[in-house]
Amino acid sequence: MSQSSQPLDAKVLQQASAWATHDAIWLCTVLHTWGSSPRSPGSLLVARHDGQYCGSLSGGCVEDHFLTQIAAGRWTEPSQVVRYGDGELAPEVRLPCGGILDVLVEYLPAGTQTVDYLHQQLQAVQGYQALVKKLTLPNACHSIVPSDYSGNTVISCQYPDIDIHMAAAPCLLLAGYSPVAHYCAEFGYALGFEVLLCEPRAEQLQKLETELPQGARLLPTFPAKYLEENGCHANTAIVALTHDPRLDDLTMMEAVNTPAFYIGAMGSARNSGKRRERLIRIGELSDAELARIHAPIGLALGSKTPAEIALAIMADIVRVKNLGHLTPAPVVQGTLDTLESISEDAASCAI
Repeated sequence: MSQSSQPLDAKVLQQASAWATHDAIWLCTVLHTWGSSPRSPGSLLVARHDGQYCGSLSGGCVEDHFLTQIAAGRWTEPSQVVRYGDGELAPEVRLPCGGILDVLVEYLPAGTQTVDYLHQQLQAVQGYQALVKKLTLPNACHSIVPSDYSGNTVISCQYPDIDIHMAAAPCLLLAGYSPVAHYCAEFGYALGFEVLLCEPRAEQLQKLETELPQGARLLPTFPAKYLEENGCHANTAIVALTHDPRLDDLTMMEAVNTPAFYIGAMGSARNSGKRRERLIRIGELSDAELARIHAPIGLALGSKTPAEIALAIMADIVRVKNLGHLTPAPVVQGTLDTLESISEDAASCAI
């Protein structure tokens, strides 16, 4: 996996493993935030005594003070909770808009035991196996075991007991490149998704030599083939945004065999109906499998431009990721139908 496409927390744990071979490290996990905070609970940072670090706790507000405290010999218990933002620890340090931040700091000695401990967590954030990590302050983690939990990382604190359910960062798999896919990739990366772009078409691959969206990992293969050979974890959204049936239809046929939390294909209500008929006739998809496919895709925002359509799509993906099916499916009639008159063969492939 390319470094640019990896979720930040995976990079943190990889760097932590490399350092822990020879050096003691401080592994930090954001536990809670109140008010405004750029980093969500579960976010990671690893630091060494010499001031080197990887990751982020607050987007830059507290990192310098934290590293200074490490250099001064603070936080050598196996575990402790540090609070920033309410004047308790560092009155001179302020988070945006008066936010407050609680951080779990684990002091981990160098050696194979620490490396193995970090590798287990890396497996979780990369989607191979969710796990639950339990510790009681100020002691080291006493339990780290596989879990069925497959959503975002969730933290429960009943001090001195802390439970951290670790799972993969969300993944956005884009089946083919288009103007809408380009914006979805950029929005997805900004939202913390691992972004995979499957694109087998030579003309699009040539374009992507200079236009690859920031943070996207390009896979020059058919998306259906990639899914058949590699599958995906349950925290994955699979979307087809090209209007090319070779990509869109085949991707949908394979996507319904995965545990992906979101599957969707772009198109108006009319074109989505035609795709549904093809999926029944050619793919022999069942009603249950068809019900998993969001088509037409996206929230009803009245979107007209590729960027607006991508915003509607990513908003719906985030809705399902965060709320599941607790909210009713959005009404999408009219969201994309306004571009019905644009030819699907147009070079821009606007919807």
